[in-house]
Amino acid sequence: MTQPARRNYAQSHATVRISAKRFAASPWLPAYQTDDTVMGVYSRRFYPLTIGEDPIERYGKLRSGAVLFDVPEHPIEISGPDAVALLERVFCRRIARLKQGRATYAIACNNDGGILMDGVLMRFEENRFWYVMADGEFLPWLQAQAAGFDATIRDPRSWVLQIQGPKSFDVLADLVDGRAPEPFGYFAVSEVTIAGQPFIISRTGWTGELGFELYTLNPEIDGPAIFAHILEKGQRHGLVFSSLESMGIRRIEAGILDNGTDIDPSMTPFAAGLGKFIDLDKEGDFCGKAALEKALRDVLLTGLTCAGATPVAGDRVYAGNAVAGRITAGAWSPHLETGVAYLRLDAPLGADAGPLVLESSDGSRHEAAIVALPFYDPEKKIPRGLALAGS
Repeated sequence: MTQPARRNYAQSHATVRISAKRFAASPWLPAYQTDDTVMGVYSRRFYPLTIGEDPIERYGKLRSGAVLFDVPEHPIEISGPDAVALLERVFCRRIARLKQGRATYAIACNNDGGILMDGVLMRFEENRFWYVMADGEFLPWLQAQAAGFDATIRDPRSWVLQIQGPKSFDVLADLVDGRAPEPFGYFAVSEVTIAGQPFIISRTGWTGELGFELYTLNPEIDGPAIFAHILEKGQRHGLVFSSLESMGIRRIEAGILDNGTDIDPSMTPFAAGLGKFIDLDKEGDFCGKAALEKALRDVLLTGLTCAGATPVAGDRVYAGNAVAGRITAGAWSPHLETGVAYLRLDAPLGADAGPLVLESSDGSRHEAAIVALPFYDPEKKIPRGLALAGS
């Protein structure tokens, strides 16, 4: 089926200069920035919304080869004698059992049980962690929660790259100085050197594909030189660079939620379908625990498919004649050959709700259907390396 027209980020070809006074630009930016590059801001960091490439073509590379991404994730270090106690206080799942050299997904809630932040927590030593946070004002809140704890919170000034796709491990083998980490299981964390520069490497990502992330440890790294080195080492494996347009398609297919877009403090983890990441029975209190114990368990964030249109954030969805909810993020799925999106419901749908209809911004209406998340690969066989490329 032909893909419905997509929205164009670049409405003009004018060159715009940006200031890093309040927002930071990655060290990789000079290596790929052109007049076609359109930047967004995430976690106070610039990132490439588009570089003028065809996102569907890059999506194909992501599904069949390997793609390099400049991502704006923001690691924060928490260390000290009370690091574990502090993290048990701010996160909704057990932290003490996380082993060194491992990572886990962790949600922080406010006192009302609303989702304040989500991200990946990595444990390097007994009392030293990195929390790779998403978009949002989390750091001041974390610092306030740390009052009375013997713990240090600091910004390690680390910048992140992702290499994702079924050939990403072939790139890794050629990229690192010496041998790649082994074993290097799903959500494992290790330290490597690349072109003599130290990096933290984690077997994680934001695509639902096999892949890994690289975190700089040298704040003064020569970004363009390292960027060129990575592309050179990955050349024989077909490694290409992409903006986050192709990643955005794949993350929706994989059911990966974006803080501030799909989830926010107005919804609980249960409403977002993330209840399995909440340990209400863990020892001690944590932020939002009392509210979460009383919270409804209805899931209000679900998947939606629409063969006739590409859903866009803000599009309304009707059940019968009544508005049932709105789209938080959408894309055309080349793999499923249909529009896919996250639908945030206003209330649980009853059995007599009527057929679902997506209303696009131009007023056109299209049949739609609710589906479970993720849209495919619910067992995460692809990122675990247990499924064939492109499956």
